[in-house]
Amino acid sequence: MLHLSAQCRYFLYEGFADMRKGFDGLSGLVLQGMHRRVTTGDVFVFINRPRTHVKLLQWEGDGFALYYKRLEKGTFEVPKRSYQNGAMSLTAEDLLLILQGISLQHIRKRKRYQQVA
Repeated sequence: MLHLSAQCRYFLYEGFADMRKGFDGLSGLVLQGMHRRVTTGDVFVFINRPRTHVKLLQWEGDGFALYYKRLEKGTFEVPKRSYQNGAMSLTAEDLLLILQGISLQHIRKRKRYQQVA
């Protein structure tokens, strides 16, 4: 089962990914398209053009883990935010909402305390 932790960082790839890509192909997108190191433990999120498939890639210290989800009906929502260096930063909450099919445009978060790092 997939566990999304607030301690991890999540990055959504700016373009649409070819879902035939595996560990090596997606790692190449991270390095060349997102300009990030793939072995940091961050989670990298890739969505295909019709937005029916999503892949999550993460380095777990001794190898890569890949999570793959294909929708039988409907699409994944891509947030409307700005990208920096080919990637958009997501929170674990945002990613969970995307995976569950909840529209991010209609969600309003109430003000909460956040500790400054």
